[in-house]
Amino acid sequence: MAQRLTIWRAAQLLGVPRAVLQQRVRAGEIELDDGRVSTEALLRLYPQAELEGSGMLERVTHIRDEAFGRRVRERLLPSQEVLAQRLFRQGQEMADTQRHLQRWHALVLELRARLAALCADSPDPRLPELQRQLNDGLARALATEPVDVLDVMDDVLKLLSAQVTLRPSGHQFIVEGHDTLLQAGVRAGLKLNYGCGNGSCGLCKVRVTSGQVARTLHTDYPLSANERAQGYVLACAHTAASAELTIETLEAAGPADIPQQQITTTVRALQPLGADTLALHLQTPRTHRLRFLAGQGVTLGIAAGDGVHARHAIASCPCDDRNLHFVVPRDPADPVAARLFAGALRPGDAVTVWGPDGDFVLADESLPLVFAACDTGFAPVKSLIEHALSLDAAPSIALFWLATRPDGHFLENQTRAWSDSFDHFEATLSRSDDPARGAREMAAAMRADLFDIGCAFYVAGPGAFVDALQGALLAAGVPGAQLHLEVTG
Repeated sequence: MAQRLTIWRAAQLLGVPRAVLQQRVRAGEIELDDGRVSTEALLRLYPQAELEGSGMLERVTHIRDEAFGRRVRERLLPSQEVLAQRLFRQGQEMADTQRHLQRWHALVLELRARLAALCADSPDPRLPELQRQLNDGLARALATEPVDVLDVMDDVLKLLSAQVTLRPSGHQFIVEGHDTLLQAGVRAGLKLNYGCGNGSCGLCKVRVTSGQVARTLHTDYPLSANERAQGYVLACAHTAASAELTIETLEAAGPADIPQQQITTTVRALQPLGADTLALHLQTPRTHRLRFLAGQGVTLGIAAGDGVHARHAIASCPCDDRNLHFVVPRDPADPVAARLFAGALRPGDAVTVWGPDGDFVLADESLPLVFAACDTGFAPVKSLIEHALSLDAAPSIALFWLATRPDGHFLENQTRAWSDSFDHFEATLSRSDDPARGAREMAAAMRADLFDIGCAFYVAGPGAFVDALQGALLAAGVPGAQLHLEVTG
């Protein structure tokens, strides 16, 4: 019998981006029932899920899907304790199912015997017909039918990973390996509330309303007896012990919900990306991570006493909140950049971070995404792209990157890696000596492919580039509400 799965779980089983399934839902190819899709419908659309595959999984689960077998082998197993708890829960479900089947079987046999007795005692011609109908139904029910391969695959993945649903938002994410609820949620791109990340502050408190959790970390923050009785736990110190888990917690709606922070970080690395571009890698203390939204920036301070500070966009994803990456161009007007290019900062030195700030963040919508950057405007765009890939909610992602100087495409290999790894990602790199002219040429290239669909546009770069591209997009009919702009230095 077909089961119904969430889009998250279906994408995980089939090995396709969740956005692809959501797009097929919008196109009417997949019908949802209470937010879930039938495994029969999935197998009709993806018959390759039954292709002949690895012997390893044939021995373990009799699943004949090489791609699925490879995905299982690549996954990190949860801890022995968590794996044992999930096996126990699954065993409980099987035992409950078996007990119910036995009771139904006994009831059917009792009815069958009673019907046979009535047929012997009564001349009513309807009773033999009812007896034949019952026997035929039993024969069909006991007949051997092909096993729904997705059902079996789902049972395997329930041991290796857990699906968590947040209330009241309805957002979902997967917990794999040794990840805590907080780590998995942040890695999935969700705007969860948290502070220290090590069980000291209590800001990541959530309420478990369905399913079971397992503690993974000792905590110093004391939950009250009333909170424990209501099911509250710290997301940074617990993981999912059941295949499905529902928790209640509030999420940030936007930049206004992210608190201002001041953190003393350590320089982990300085790396030249070109003659006039440096990559700066800062790391926060384990007990004080920076909570920010993709696309935001911070103020960096070096030797705060003499006022050496400047604002820079964060070029990394919030999913790795301890490791902050920046792209710093050579700029005599930027005192921090001047210090970096003069070699005044070395690994191990302290840099103070204030922030975050800015509202150049992803909107909460499932439109195709178009990112446009000029030179180091790629820094906040890179953060947004990594965040969008973590969310896995956009049907497609396109990047247009203009370089106006020799080292303007300083992370070209990164764009190639995205293109190679994600079917729904494509990148177009261009060059021009003039940012405004390059923006107009970029708009013409976009019109060739993108204006027949509604897209959300995220544009970052120098003022001349942003103004020119904004004007060209508005003139082409793009609604102003779908334009998100960030002027960088």
